[in-house]
Amino acid sequence: MSKTVLSPIISGTMNWGVWDKNLTTKEMENMIQVSIENKITTFDHADIYGSYTTEADFGKAFHASKIDREKLQLITKCGIQMIAEKRPQNKIKHYDYSKDYIIKSVESSLKNLKTDYVDVFLLHRPSPLMQADEIAEAVEKLKGEGKIIDFGLSNFTSSQTELIRQKTEVSYNQVQFSATHYEAMTDGSLDYMQTNGIRPLSWNPLGTVFREDTKQTRRLKKLFSTLLEKYHLGADTLLLSWILKHPAKVIPIAGTVNIARIQSLSKAIELDMDTEDWFAIWTESMGDDVP
Repeated sequence: MSKTVLSPIISGTMNWGVWDKNLTTKEMENMIQVSIENKITTFDHADIYGSYTTEADFGKAFHASKIDREKLQLITKCGIQMIAEKRPQNKIKHYDYSKDYIIKSVESSLKNLKTDYVDVFLLHRPSPLMQADEIAEAVEKLKGEGKIIDFGLSNFTSSQTELIRQKTEVSYNQVQFSATHYEAMTDGSLDYMQTNGIRPLSWNPLGTVFREDTKQTRRLKKLFSTLLEKYHLGADTLLLSWILKHPAKVIPIAGTVNIARIQSLSKAIELDMDTEDWFAIWTESMGDDVP
């Protein structure tokens, strides 16, 4: 059972740094403040974001903001070893879940984020070579030292999750889940998480609706033109509401840095979408009636 209370929508920081928006320290500080003002108090990181630079950039902004650490929650991940300037020893992209690496990675994230602990620590992607016993030893040590509060996974299947869960408590699994990528709902992943008290986090919660022009996205956009008149909310807000209605209590991770959009997304928390509208979105995504 998780000891951490996360916000109903999480702010994803992957694109804050050099990978995309390249926000200044002042701009990041403002993003943190605006997010908190709109009830988004949890920030999702990974050591690799910005080729191992975004955590430190965020840490500078957080330190400059003087915001009380207890007013926000920090998530970070480790495990992916990228080819990057800051990792000259890496010759090929791979995964590392040795006890020493996990511990060193968390300690590096704490230093970068300018905090004494992270609320949730995740393994970024499953590795065929991961050893559950060794992972559990690292996690228990980090918990015992107060460096992490809760532990979880990212992109793990149910069987991979069970392998780790047999050795140490798993409180979260961050998976791809949206109206255009709903497989976690149909392949048993969300059922497994509900059964075992694991809270799902959803990356890319808007799916491909705004990024691709396909038969699927065209059907959804046509439906949203009708739903917008009914709910008086944007399609992005309705897409998050669709996720939030699922009984697995999925928490979407929104990566936007658009302040107007952040303000509108928070309205998804209050909206209880009509059941038929929820099924209409799923139907248009599938291109067929529900089974």
